[in-house]
Amino acid sequence: MAKPVVIVVGADKGGVGKTTVSRTLLDYFSANNVPTRAFDTESPRGTLKRFHPDITEIVDMTTTSDQMKIFDTLNAVSPSVTVIDVRAGLLSPALASLRDIGFLDAAKAGQITFAVFHILGPSIASLDEIAETANFMQGAKYFLVKNFINDTQFFQWDQSTYNSYFHRIKDATDLTIPKLNEMAYEQVEVSSVPFLKFVANKGKDDEAANYSFVLRGYVRHWLANVWSEFDRIKLTDLVGAKPGVRGGEK
Repeated sequence: MAKPVVIVVGADKGGVGKTTVSRTLLDYFSANNVPTRAFDTESPRGTLKRFHPDITEIVDMTTTSDQMKIFDTLNAVSPSVTVIDVRAGLLSPALASLRDIGFLDAAKAGQITFAVFHILGPSIASLDEIAETANFMQGAKYFLVKNFINDTQFFQWDQSTYNSYFHRIKDATDLTIPKLNEMAYEQVEVSSVPFLKFVANKGKDDEAANYSFVLRGYVRHWLANVWSEFDRIKLTDLVGAKPGVRGGEK
């Protein structure tokens, strides 16, 4: 049986676009034929589940019973990749819970592949999160994500400040999620479908849709740039898959 892979996507600050990043990850794995399941911790409504209802379950990660739903089933389910979209403000407490249940020790021992996509905002306060989160990163792949989806400028990040924070973290890798055209992003939101389905002009049940050719082009180009970042960090290698012809690429 393949070693379980757990990817946590989160931030201690809200409004940085973490669920958007989770959605791109699920599309990327789908296009690379990697079976994946997801947990949306924005209980009770859940944004991720709205876009990926077939593979996403809404959980309250602060409760022991829902933690058991996620981690007691890692070796009992066919998808070996689990993506956890951690709601705003819960990243550090969630990582502390993973420490307390022995998950981080299991990752350090090589029993589980663990990765954290830490979505950063533009402020120094967001960079301050790194110091706290870094305490939990032994045995994990740590990705620091600058997400421009919300027109973020990262205006406070002069190079010396940036280096002073990023150099504290051994083996951290930074990623950039480019900005998507506002109208295209809004149309995907209204459609409530994965980015891949929007590009393919398909509705929720795979029926033909009538999305704008122009907006689909913007999403296709943006998604290709996001995926090139995932290719750069060898994400398919991380989850034990072999990259091939992607299902969503034409």
